[in-house]
Amino acid sequence: MPIWDALAIFAAGVAAGTINTVVGSGSLITFPTLVALGYPPLVANVSNNIGLVPGSMSGAYGYRRELAGQGDRLRRLLPASLVGSLTGSILLLSLPSDLFDSVVVVLVAVALVLVVVQPWLVRRLADRPWGQRRRDVTPALVLLVGLAGVYGGYFGAAQGIILVALLGIFLDDHLQRHNATKNVLALTVNAVASVVFIVSTEVDWGVVGLIAVGSTIGGQVGARVGRRLDQRVLRGVIVAVGLVALARLW
Repeated sequence: MPIWDALAIFAAGVAAGTINTVVGSGSLITFPTLVALGYPPLVANVSNNIGLVPGSMSGAYGYRRELAGQGDRLRRLLPASLVGSLTGSILLLSLPSDLFDSVVVVLVAVALVLVVVQPWLVRRLADRPWGQRRRDVTPALVLLVGLAGVYGGYFGAAQGIILVALLGIFLDDHLQRHNATKNVLALTVNAVASVVFIVSTEVDWGVVGLIAVGSTIGGQVGARVGRRLDQRVLRGVIVAVGLVALARLW
């Protein structure tokens, strides 16, 4: 692997780890970077997913204070993420790779739209009367978190934004606590999918290692200073890189 490619992948891993912890959608940095460097979409998706697991662990640990008192909530939601991820990752490997090459253009476009509309979603959630939401997990939320897990196991970009939106709609709690829950659920999805990928398909371990180290550093950056980062700048970087990926994939 050329040194400049390695540096680009490592830097993308740092950015993705930071963005995943704070906002979600870090895969819209790493996946397009790999595609732009010439990696096949399926190999890029699988290697990226595995590489981001340590970063997800780092981010979840960084938000451990916000997880206090959420044990029962996580016990009810984690199985849905697990089953959803298993389903999505098996679908990815079972369906023809040509199908993923075609569908990924749509998935990246949808993820970019979610990144753009996220501030509007957050404002709408913040404006909702607290009394209209509940503190306990409902069957509808479990089902939707499971479906988000299917999406995350299949592709994963912007799954964090989907999860934060679902948690904000259904549960009465602070946004930062939702973000902490999101980090744990996304970690579960990525970890389960990674196990499936490792035992079932081709993985570029050089890419995995670079993204793993970078995203672990980024996870701590996101947990420590992410709340002070200009969200508009982060969002702009995500959209710009995502648009480059769309042009490359098209």
